[in-house]
Amino acid sequence: MASKENQKIAKQVFDAIGGKNNIVSTAHCATRLRLVVHDRTKVDEKKLDQIDKAKGHFFTSGQYQIIFGTGLVNDVYEAVKEAGAATTSSADLNDVAAEKSGWFRKAIRMFADVFVPIIPALVATGLFMGLKGLITQPQILQIFGMTPKQIPAQFNTYFSILTGTAFDFLPVLVCWSAFRVFGGSPILGVLLGLMLVNPSLPSAWDVAQGTKPALMFFGVIPVAGYQASVLPAFILGFLGAKTEKWIHKHVVNSLDLIVTPFATLLIMSMLGLFIVGPIFRSVERGILYATEWIVQLPYGLGGLIWGGINQMVVVTGLHHALNIVEIQLLANTHWNQVNPISSASIAAQAGAVLAVAVKSHSSKIKQIAFPSTISALLGITEPAIYGINIRFLKPFLFGCVGGAAGGFLSSIFNLRATGMSITVIPGILLFLNQQLPLYILVCLVGFGVAFTLTYFFGYNDRMLKEER
Repeated sequence: MASKENQKIAKQVFDAIGGKNNIVSTAHCATRLRLVVHDRTKVDEKKLDQIDKAKGHFFTSGQYQIIFGTGLVNDVYEAVKEAGAATTSSADLNDVAAEKSGWFRKAIRMFADVFVPIIPALVATGLFMGLKGLITQPQILQIFGMTPKQIPAQFNTYFSILTGTAFDFLPVLVCWSAFRVFGGSPILGVLLGLMLVNPSLPSAWDVAQGTKPALMFFGVIPVAGYQASVLPAFILGFLGAKTEKWIHKHVVNSLDLIVTPFATLLIMSMLGLFIVGPIFRSVERGILYATEWIVQLPYGLGGLIWGGINQMVVVTGLHHALNIVEIQLLANTHWNQVNPISSASIAAQAGAVLAVAVKSHSSKIKQIAFPSTISALLGITEPAIYGINIRFLKPFLFGCVGGAAGGFLSSIFNLRATGMSITVIPGILLFLNQQLPLYILVCLVGFGVAFTLTYFFGYNDRMLKEER
């Protein structure tokens, strides 16, 4: 049974949200209580700000999300559940929220649902790359009386397996995830992805380097493997799942097991190799070139622009869709220029929220701001942004200025991560090479600029009184 304190918090949630009858459904993630409501006009957002132990709130993707932090959110959820609120799983709540949101939000959620599950594999691969870079540095090898030329061939082979597998078979991961999200059979997604990287096809690497020619079908269609390809696999996963479901509905049950997988794979393999694949590989290259062009704008302009708007993109929720850009950069170049710029922008939001924590005399603000600083330095900015920075606006804007300053330096130094999805302090693991001191400098500059501007110009307790 929930404690009296958590029962009180649950009652405050109900009062702020317009009553338990205004709640369509409730769930929680690691740090946030998430609610979908019938009528947003009944929600009192000022009361949401005053909920005990809440570190802030925001509305996104059709959901109110109240930040309580790890551990406490579980207890509050149980109290809300005991009090009679409708509850569900996070996945089902997303479905409910999607129905109440527009097509654009649905598209963003679709990208997130497909790509987020495969990110852990890419994070691990990036760390393997960083570890290899650390171990093979001449200075490290010198400690053991070795040079890079003396590294055993077996060692290089082992690290090639660790660092190459995820990208060589990336279409398999993407097709599997897309089939799963769009209602197809994941095993057919795996098989379709494997067809795209079948060893019978000349690999994408060999064709790009000119060591092997592409296979010519019908005399005009060049066909090669799709190693490290993302967008073609995503489109094929979407079309494949829809095709399988359509065939399944139009085939008699007695033939379904035979006809549906056969027809699905036959149709999608032809589309993949001869039509969809070549078209969207070209689109994919265009996205990659455009991203590289922006990030590599001269005089550090690319980093300045991206560092300045990065956390604005987070506020909109579009950052989930941009995972495809980082995945594509890593898959094609094995480097990620976006990550250090993002780290600088995240560190800057941490600097801004820490300035508020230090300067404010409000115990409530300090209780939110100090833990939010730690969270941001570990790569999670939502508590800082929604709990403090965007609430008072100037700290958020000065955080963006700090991100622009750090991003500018990142571009000037041409910093490149070996992986993705871990930033600031954990992100150090992606720079275990000669870049590490510069990476730390970039993060410190973003943090320091935002802290200084916010401390002197971005916050005072009068702003809290005016808000009240």
